[in-house]
Amino acid sequence: MTKPTALDLPMVDPLPAEIQKYFDICQEKLGMVPNVLQSYAHNIEKLNAFTAMYNDLMLADSGLSKLEREMIAVVVSSINKCYYCLTAHGAAVRALSGNPTLGEQLVMNYRVAELDARQRAMCDFAALMTTSSNQIEESDRVALRQVGFSDQDIWDIANVAGFFNMTNRVASATAMVPNDEYHAQAR
Repeated sequence: MTKPTALDLPMVDPLPAEIQKYFDICQEKLGMVPNVLQSYAHNIEKLNAFTAMYNDLMLADSGLSKLEREMIAVVVSSINKCYYCLTAHGAAVRALSGNPTLGEQLVMNYRVAELDARQRAMCDFAALMTTSSNQIEESDRVALRQVGFSDQDIWDIANVAGFFNMTNRVASATAMVPNDEYHAQAR
């Protein structure tokens, strides 16, 4: 098995029972334990904090669909050139959309994808947040409201984009390697 990062941070051994159960569920549902989880498993408190935030942002109830949240992850990761997240979340976009082309377009340049007005505005906002968050103005939030996003949705867009800006930097700084399984998913 390839090390999940360039750092020498072995997983806690043995893993606490609740973490082992979580990893077993990942293995059963995904056919793998994502390397990002293995990377954090050197410190159970940090793993728990990471998974709690990820699960809240990406899986909890939201006005954003799971696909829309994955699209934000890919747009942010594309701008940041994060190999791990582009591979993992590009696969998720392909699977959730049923459209392998959309996944690839978002990975390369979301502006070439055939997106509806809502998706385009969401991706534009995530991109602006990634490149120039200090330049966001009320007009940028108004543009989101005009295509149907609520203020809670805007909060969720900002938090998903912010989370992936953080995780992209950690993944890149540690040379985090995506699981091989992602490459063939939903093609």
